[in-house]
Amino acid sequence: MTHDAADPPYLQVDDLRVRFSTADGEVRAVDGVSFGLGRGRTLGIVGESGSGKSVTSLAVMGLHDPTRTTITGAITLGGRQLVGMPDDQMQKLRGRDVAMIFQDPLSALHPFYTVGRQLVEAYRTHHPGESKAQARKRAVDMLGRVGIPQPDRRFSQYPHEFSGGMRQRVMIAMSLMNDPALLIADEPTTALDVTVQAQILDLLADLQREFHSAVILITHDLGVVSQVADEVLVMYGGRAVEHGTVAQVMRGPQHPYTWGLLASIPSLHGDPDVDLKPIKGNPPSLINVPAGCAFHPRCAYAMKPEPCAADVPQLLPVLADGHRVACHLPEDRRTSIYTEEIAHVGVAQ
Repeated sequence: MTHDAADPPYLQVDDLRVRFSTADGEVRAVDGVSFGLGRGRTLGIVGESGSGKSVTSLAVMGLHDPTRTTITGAITLGGRQLVGMPDDQMQKLRGRDVAMIFQDPLSALHPFYTVGRQLVEAYRTHHPGESKAQARKRAVDMLGRVGIPQPDRRFSQYPHEFSGGMRQRVMIAMSLMNDPALLIADEPTTALDVTVQAQILDLLADLQREFHSAVILITHDLGVVSQVADEVLVMYGGRAVEHGTVAQVMRGPQHPYTWGLLASIPSLHGDPDVDLKPIKGNPPSLINVPAGCAFHPRCAYAMKPEPCAADVPQLLPVLADGHRVACHLPEDRRTSIYTEEIAHVGVAQ
């Protein structure tokens, strides 16, 4: 999806920090993340489990438990400040201005109610003056729009009567019932086979063009992001480590963690004799994040002990316009490593 980048940010996140209190200590789930996103644009947020991707999206949705979560920074949606907004006001925005497609539609849909009833309820929450007949017509129309055959009949069926791909389409229909300006899709294709995955991604692209929504796509798969996103935000250990356009991050990635993600994904165009390279080690505990760059214990290129193990790198611009990276390695060193060791592997082709 390529869109006009001239739209001002509809969503603006500034220095977002999310902390959870647990019996083992404080979890720094998101630690100073900032980005903006305009209408009609798609931002892919990528990283391994525990990188802070989903926590960031739940903060935008206002879905964290306030009794055990501390959120600081600013989240501005269409000019309204969401951090600290009372829950009754947030509920009015949720579903109408911002909606979310969850990873597991079977757990997100209520098993005891028909799909149609749940769609109608989602619509009438924000359109209390509409009749049930009008809401039903809207729901059937939306089921058809997301590619569900015989939507009139399917309206009366229960979630367990739908396949995984069809349930995901129902979730997309529900999220679009009120024409939200921002749509967050959290791993929307993880449990689906590749054919259905491609159909769902194409559907999201078509609907985005129609509704001119801003879309955040959360995934661990850079291959998916390369197909549908305009921009990429790479997260690791609760922080943003790289941010740029898809072309910048895919063709000239600057962070060793991004190299690792790219090198671990197979490519149709890569050298079949070159082994894929998994990233060694495990993501850090967010209770005990390593000092300095959180990635340095797994990084083959870290300069030890300083600065990589001592100083937290800031997300700073590189030469390409709008491309930013949080890495202590000098840019010429990063460029030579990528060119000589990384570029011939994975989806970077």
